[in-house]
Amino acid sequence: MTARHVTHGQEGLVTRFAPSPTGRLHLGHAYAALQAHDRAAAAGGHFLLRIEDIDGTRSRPEHVAGIIEDLRWLGLDWDGEILFQSARLTAYQAALDTLQAQGLLYRCYCTRAEIAHLSAPHGPGAVYPGTCRHAAPRDDLPHAWRIDMARAAALAGPLDWHDELAGVQRADPLAAGDVVLARKDAPASYHLAVVVDDAFQRVTHIVRGRDLFEATHVHRLLQQLLGLPTPIYRHHPLLRGADGARLAKRTGAPSLASLRAAGMDGRVLADDLRAGRLPIGFTLPNA
Repeated sequence: MTARHVTHGQEGLVTRFAPSPTGRLHLGHAYAALQAHDRAAAAGGHFLLRIEDIDGTRSRPEHVAGIIEDLRWLGLDWDGEILFQSARLTAYQAALDTLQAQGLLYRCYCTRAEIAHLSAPHGPGAVYPGTCRHAAPRDDLPHAWRIDMARAAALAGPLDWHDELAGVQRADPLAAGDVVLARKDAPASYHLAVVVDDAFQRVTHIVRGRDLFEATHVHRLLQQLLGLPTPIYRHHPLLRGADGARLAKRTGAPSLASLRAAGMDGRVLADDLRAGRLPIGFTLPNA
């Protein structure tokens, strides 16, 4: 099957920025937000803000306030009200029910430690080996829900998606293995929630970092299985530190709040990022 791309005219182009409120935004977030904002602005479209706050153990209200403060410091505004994923739990359950009815989900009882042990011989990011795929159901045990990727891919058939920078891509969801769609500690995984919410918000162009390129293969499959439209994608290069590593909260990337406290002008920073001028110690690859 070919991708059922959204066909809105340029005036109907919609992008979004969807951070998780688990810490303060950093330069990498600023660059991503600007890319999405400016893609919509150039077409006279709409730029939306979504807060991905279903990780109840890490999401914090003060970080939501920080995100809003940081974006406005950069001179960015958004259209309409902010969408909070925590208000969308019934929609995620409905999507899970649809996939369950197709016989595509199974319960996974493995702990994080067990999964790490199973994957250890193959290194970080190894595909889950399907340990629980044929396990007998146990309602008394905590469990996640995984998708039987081989069965799902066979049902969906060949699928394509389009990236504005990389061109037409043939989806390869099998490479990701049986990914989790609902966690033990959260009602939906990133993969499921982002697909459901992008369709709900009528996002036509998904602008996000190159680190999420591979995830799009899974998202294209879920769109097909759930009967959702497929947006156009644009996976932009990532800002990197002096060591070449991409900026991330967990590696201590400097926050926008710290740059603001040091006297930096947010609008000047935004214009510099647009022009490819980066603060000393940061780089932006061409691809």
